[in-house]
Amino acid sequence: MTKQPPRWHNLLCDRQISCHLTATDRDGAVHELLKLLEPERNGFDVETAFQAVIAREEVFPTVIAPGLAVPHARLPELDRPLLAVGIAAAGIDFQQPDMPPVRVAMLILTPGDDPGLHLQLLAGLTAVFKETPDAVERLARMRLPDEVRAFLAGGRHLVPDFLTARDLMDCKIPVLREEDSVQSAIHTFAVSGFGELPVLDREDDLRGVLSIADLLQLSLPEHLLWMEDLSPFYRFQPFSDMLRNAGETKIADVMREEYLKVPERMPAIQLAKLFLVNKVLQIIVVDDRDRLAGVVTMRDFCAKLFWE
Repeated sequence: MTKQPPRWHNLLCDRQISCHLTATDRDGAVHELLKLLEPERNGFDVETAFQAVIAREEVFPTVIAPGLAVPHARLPELDRPLLAVGIAAAGIDFQQPDMPPVRVAMLILTPGDDPGLHLQLLAGLTAVFKETPDAVERLARMRLPDEVRAFLAGGRHLVPDFLTARDLMDCKIPVLREEDSVQSAIHTFAVSGFGELPVLDREDDLRGVLSIADLLQLSLPEHLLWMEDLSPFYRFQPFSDMLRNAGETKIADVMREEYLKVPERMPAIQLAKLFLVNKVLQIIVVDDRDRLAGVVTMRDFCAKLFWE
């Protein structure tokens, strides 16, 4: 029989919830949340856990939405997940100057050798706040642990039994327009940090992709790649020629119309196979209407799996 995914109320009890955190800074709040878990010790050391959570915060800050932080860590000594919830009406400084003070902090500790469980808990928690846009405000007004548990125990607030492409994709990505120029694409690559971007038409339909490698290919046609001696081009003349025409060349003329795409509901484990078999660094995710939903890069996939 297939094991059913756990509900949030099975992962939280009243003593793991504080509706009156007193800390005003990140480190103090993490300490308070860990103290809530002391009765659940189950083999973990509070100070060791604190160091692991803060070390992760320094590299990957966990303020995932205005007023909401999800500090977390993987601990080798744990044999089951531990959760704690803290509410601070006055707000907590989580050292994210571009975000307002945190009013709801949810601490997640998971076994170090179970990345799937770690990601499933994060995905389930994220779904709570996606499905209820005012969730932070509602939780921040709660004064009793059983109110918090009742909210998180809503029938749809399940920890998914497996991860999908939707759970791992980045949906806040820049896009290119097929009618725009290659010069504008160069600028977008420079400021975005992405190596490949989807190309949309005026109706927002997905038409193709363009990568930095495609720009190199445009600059160095295939016949030049067969030349042993490139000394005639030591001053990068082919690149100069491409840049000279970049303002007039349309993205539609140089984009690739063949690319790898997957549905949002594809099990995330399939992505690992696709990355390796197809030797790609990025996979496009589409919704039920075959429209762009997001992308999953190999780097982000591995980061979530191995070190985030």
